[in-house]
Formats: sequence, structure tokens, C-alpha cells
Amino acid sequence: MRATEYLRTLASDDWAAATQHAFTDALADGSLSARKMAGYLQQDYLFLDEFVRLLASAVAHAPTLADRVPAAQFLALITGPENTYFQRSLDALKVPHDAAPMPETSAFLALMAEARSSGRYEVMLAVLVVAEWVYLEWATPFADRADDLPFWLGEWITLHCGEGFEGVVAYLRGQLDTVWAELDVTARARVEEVFCEAVRLERAFFDAAWAGFRVA
Repeated sequence: MRATEYLRTLASDDWAAATQHAFTDALADGSLSARKMAGYLQQDYLFLDEFVRLLASAVAHAPTLADRVPAAQFLALITGPENTYFQRSLDALKVPHDAAPMPETSAFLALMAEARSSGRYEVMLAVLVVAEWVYLEWATPFADRADDLPFWLGEWITLHCGEGFEGVVAYLRGQLDTVWAELDVTARARVEEVFCEAVRLERAFFDAAWAGFRVA
């Protein structure tokens, strides 16, 4: 079993809940209210800066240039099309780009910051793999629905599925699989802890989004 598959089994209940969630089901069938989507996007946009810092740190800690290039290319996607998507969507939904972080947002921000400051490539990867793999898994079944939805729903699906994004997730998983083989017991335990916590926080974030974040 691949290391990343093993890690997913450790968080199987939270993984299933995060990747088959009522929030994403409603997003994909168009029944999610504009207000709930606006609150979700305001909170999710707060992740972008810390995510960029985490990904950039992973680029710096990758062992070779060949290992750095795919992450650097993904960094350009996050700071380009994804950043623009947030701005366009928040404008279309007529809400501010800035919002105070809710507790679920703050918890995930803290985990990303902890992973970044750890200086440990495998810990950074544990968070990055969860953040992207969860989104690939929930979005892929809905790929054919995106064109029939308002862009602030449909483009959120297309940003997280398809060959390009599948390649990003495959790269991140491959990096963690490779690094895992070189870790001692203590380091593996830390990766397990961080991976499971990231999945738990993804679930908690979707739960809170479904309940409805306060819109700024």
C-alpha cells in the first residue's frame, strides 16, 4: 500500500465525510444559496496567503530542482487563476474580499503555519496533500455539471478536477510517498498526526460552511 493510501485509511471517517459532504453536493447541484457560498468563499480566501507561504516553503525544501518545478508551477496557478477566481466571485456576490476568520478557518491557518515553520518537508507535504486531494476527490464526480452553474460555483469545481489538477495531486502524493520511505518511526508518527488533523479540519470547515459562515 502506498504511504498516502495508508495515511488516508487512518482518517477514513473524516475523509469520507469531507469528500461526500452536503455542502459540496449542494454546490454541485446549484441549490447552495449565494449567501452560503459567499460566506464560504470569504473564509476560504483567507487561506490563500498562508497556503502560498506553505507551498513556497515546500518548494524551498524539496530535494532537487526536478522536485521543485511542479510545485513552483502550481504556485503560479494559485496566485494567478485561483486568486482571480476568488476576487471575481466575491465581487459578483457583492461581498467584501476581507472577513474576520471563523474558528474553523483559524484552526486550519494555524496548522498550515505550524507545518511551514516546522522546516520539515514531509510535514508540509502532509498538509498540502490533504488540502488538494480532498478537493480533487469531491470535485471530480461533478466535473460535467460545472458549465451549467453560475461561474462562482462551476469554476470552483473546474479548478479542482481534470487532468491538470490530477497531476498536481499525483505529484504531491508522489513526493510524500517517496519521503515516507526515508522517515524514522518518530517522523512517521508526526506525519500521521498532521495528516489526520488536516482531514479533521477539512471536515470541520465544510460542516461550518454548510451551517453558514457569517458574511462580512
